[in-house]
Amino acid sequence: MNDNMVAFIGAGNMARCVIAAMVKSGYPASNIIASNRTEPKLLALAADYGIQTTLDNLTAVRKADVIVLAVKPQMMGDVCKQLIEQVPEIQEKLFVTVAAGLPVSRYESWLGEVRLVRSMPNTPSLVGLGVTGLFPSRCSNYEKAFVDAMFKGTGMTVWLDNEAEIDHVIAVTGSSPAYFFYFMQAMQQEAEALGFAPEQAKKMVAQTALGAATMALESEHSFAELRAQVTSKGGTTHEAVTSFANAGLEPMVSQAMQAAIRRAREMAQTL
Repeated sequence: MNDNMVAFIGAGNMARCVIAAMVKSGYPASNIIASNRTEPKLLALAADYGIQTTLDNLTAVRKADVIVLAVKPQMMGDVCKQLIEQVPEIQEKLFVTVAAGLPVSRYESWLGEVRLVRSMPNTPSLVGLGVTGLFPSRCSNYEKAFVDAMFKGTGMTVWLDNEAEIDHVIAVTGSSPAYFFYFMQAMQQEAEALGFAPEQAKKMVAQTALGAATMALESEHSFAELRAQVTSKGGTTHEAVTSFANAGLEPMVSQAMQAAIRRAREMAQTL
């Protein structure tokens, strides 16, 4: 499985994240090549991970067995059309895309009926604690296993049965780091109002969030049960949680997640 040459078209944060995870998990750096329009990101990738780099997308895909499309969604059509026109044999290769909002049908309109995996990683993947949703089209079990191994080093992988579930992944894991950051921002602001220094307040909130998340991952209890364990009736935590409930926290979260799903579908229509 480590014999496959993997070409990354685009060298942004997510490409760097997956490359780093692959190399750290033992994938041969010599079997990874990245292309980009400008050189600085390529120089950094070569220096940090020892991979091959090129400024020419065509050079990269000609060498590849697996092609990772990691350019911005609005650029994807032009990139795919250039690749298929100049190197038509790439139709026989496996494609992986990390671009949001573009359905399989859109890639097929550009590339033909290729074997493709849509991936939806989130930003904590950059620190190896992410979640990546994966939807396969026309892929063999071997190809699915290879792609799963590619992303394993970034955190958790979730394979989807229906392409529509990609939009659900966006709401649950793709956008949600911002939900937590927003909540933590509000907590930090209130901690500062109570007299804590900004950096101290940030560290206290972040450490508590890390501890709570670690407890949840290591426990067999549900979130509701874990919350109940630290919520004595009539105590301080009970008062705080009751305040959240009275303010409509649960329907507010539901509305926010549904808004993310609606926007994902709208974007798919306009890209």
